[in-house]
Amino acid sequence: MKKQKILEWLGVITAIIYSLLVAANIGAEFIGFTLLLISAVLIGLWAFIGRHNGILLLQAFYASAGIIGMIRWF
Repeated sequence: MKKQKILEWLGVITAIIYSLLVAANIGAEFIGFTLLLISAVLIGLWAFIGRHNGILLLQAFYASAGIIGMIRWF
């Protein structure tokens, strides 16, 4: 599998798990925001390699939200 596909799909999977953890409201928000940060980095790398500048900017925002969420829940 190509490196780009691995980055893309791992980013998508971690984002899905993040969404489910936060939506479930089971006290796993810190883990969820950590997954959001990981997802943003993975998809951000994919966007950078593929020159998808809009998605790259969006991932920078998501990474910031993940860091803020981790700080607030710590």
